[in-house]
Amino acid sequence: MARAGVPRAQPGAGRRHMSAGITAADRRPFDADRMHASYAVDVVDAGGGSDSVFCRANMVESLDGAATLGGRSGGLGDPEDQRLMSVLRSHADVVLVGSGTVRAEGYGGAAVVEADAAWRTARGRDAQPRFAVVSSRLGLEPRHPFFADSAARPIVVTSDAAPPDRRDALARVADVIVAGDRRVDLAAAFAELGRRGLRSILTEGGPGLLGALAEADLVDELCVTLSPVLVGGAAPRISGSAEERPRAMRLVHAIAGERMLFLRYARS
Repeated sequence: MARAGVPRAQPGAGRRHMSAGITAADRRPFDADRMHASYAVDVVDAGGGSDSVFCRANMVESLDGAATLGGRSGGLGDPEDQRLMSVLRSHADVVLVGSGTVRAEGYGGAAVVEADAAWRTARGRDAQPRFAVVSSRLGLEPRHPFFADSAARPIVVTSDAAPPDRRDALARVADVIVAGDRRVDLAAAFAELGRRGLRSILTEGGPGLLGALAEADLVDELCVTLSPVLVGGAAPRISGSAEERPRAMRLVHAIAGERMLFLRYARS
């Protein structure tokens, strides 16, 4: 449905308007070196101090705003999107996800591909960033691939209200951060991650976690892969929260892949 006050485009007009923006001619094969340069960030400059913590979110959505296809975000991606995910992870100290996302998306194993692991070690960093899962109830089992197959010791972020026996069980396979009394205090969790030297945080959601981070004003950057598909249905958006809390962001870049459009936004 056309928006009020906005005239309908005439046939062929889109081609004229596209000449001023991104066109099919701007699409390029994925180049890892280009992507590493395009997504580089200095945590101190971005956060404003040597003790700062920087949080970047990476999400994928359809043309009509769906965050999942068939219940998984992976259904919206393609090999280029997966490769960019590895690039973004390689710039992070820790990859933060919600427990529901760990289950739905099948997290486990190495975070980055070999080429990006080499990119990290060439810069004096560990080959793999660490994974961290946010969970209030601690329903994940210690034998879950997220823990059992992780290339680096994972982290569990929970609250003081979590069952003590579950906390003790997971402490055998992960470092446990208790942040908050009745619910997870994400700002306190970020502060503790920073104290542990994990200052560059990449979150991959899901929507509930991203919504909570946005509500707490902890999102410094948002990277969105726009997938060229219409999903329909009742799939969630990339950020879910109980209240509307608009926050303006500025476009840093838009990179056209073979199929996808890769968007990077930062705090205004």
